Amino acid sequence: MLSFIPSQDLQTIAFEVSGTVTKEDLRKLEQAIKEQFPGDQQFNAFAIMQQVEMPTIKALLEEAKIDSKHWSQYNKLAIISERNFLEKMTELSDLLPGIKAEHFHMEEMEQAWSWIKQ
Repeated sequence: MLSFIPSQDLQTIAFEVSGTVTKEDLRKLEQAIKEQFPGDQQFNAFAIMQQVEMPTIKALLEEAKIDSKHWSQYNKLAIISERNFLEKMTELSDLLPGIKAEHFHMEEMEQAWSWIKQ
């Protein structure tokens, strides 16, 4: 389930994910991105990942489809979680051109906000 949380930065979309991310959740995120950051306006993402289950291949493909539509808009991605697989996925995301990605642990949320606002 995906729910939006207050952002500390006008150029950042902030949300929390718990359990399984559904196709509807991804569509909701895509719609929010379109509304808040129209056209090719760049933005950051601040994602708190609470007890997230390993995504299915279908979910990963759907997410990739949404990400590809907004690829040139992404600037920074802060992932906050305690899950090892999310830390590894964040490291891989940081290798993609144009995107700066960092993983933070739950107790490092303030550091994550500081990093994303730089």
